[in-house]
Parts: sequence; C-alpha cells; structure tokens
Amino acid sequence: MKTNRMAFVAAALWLVAVVATFAASAHLGTWKLNESKSKLSLGAKNTSVTYTEGKSGEMMLTVEGVDKDGKPVEWTWEGKFDGKPHKMKGSEVGDKMAVKTVDDHTNELTIMKDGKVVMTGTVTVAKDGKSRVVKTTMTDANGKKHTDKAYYDKQ
Repeated sequence: MKTNRMAFVAAALWLVAVVATFAASAHLGTWKLNESKSKLSLGAKNTSVTYTEGKSGEMMLTVEGVDKDGKPVEWTWEGKFDGKPHKMKGSEVGDKMAVKTVDDHTNELTIMKDGKVVMTGTVTVAKDGKSRVVKTTMTDANGKKHTDKAYYDKQ
C-alpha cells in the first residue's frame, strides 16, 4: 500500500513538472521575423530569435540578423523569467535584460544599459503557438522614442 502511495505521489509530481514545462514552453523554439508585417523604426532585417532551455531552469536566448546598414547582429541572454536583470552579451542596446512571465503566452521585458532602462515591451505568443508579437518602446541615445511592433513566425 505504501509503495502504491509513493508511486502515485511520484506520478503526480511528474505530471506537475510536465505541465510546468509545457506552460513555459510557448516561447521555446526558433522564431523568424516577418518583415512585411513588422513596423521597426531601427530597420532590423532577417532576424531570427531562438529560445532554448538552459541549466537550472534558465532560458537561453540568441538573436541573429542584420541591422539597417546590413551589418551582422548577434546577441545572447541567459536567465530566468523572474523579473530580475540578467546579463546580455553582444547587444548595443543594453547590457542587462529582465523578463517577467505574465501568463503562459506573454512575457514583459525590460532592457537596461549602465543601470538605466532603455527599452520596455511585451512578447506574446499566439494561442496556436505558430506566431508571436513583440511590442517595444525604446529611447535612443539622442532621447528620441521609438515604438516597434515585430511579428515572428515559428520555424
């Protein structure tokens, strides 16, 4: 009887872990920028974003593409969706990014440079999991505000 109870508890814990994994996984995968739908003030092109699971429940984010001048862009971020700032590597926009889970399909992001917030936004994955929208507001080095809306298709 005790063995059955332990097996039941183990199965229940496994089910909770699986459900938590699938709930967090709406953002996992590779996403390709849909340039025709997107409105990007800074003119990024051919951008792809890849989310993978990292160590200890962290997410790894890799962004690759080209800027408005055709120069290659690549930056990475690794951290938890816990609302705390984690280091970005290779980004000219910021040096830290905080990502906070709003619900199964939506995250809020805040990008900082030298301790100052330079960009905020939301990332929302469609209910069918095939597309996502990234809405951001950024203040550039000259104090000018940019509002972008980027559409991505899952690859």
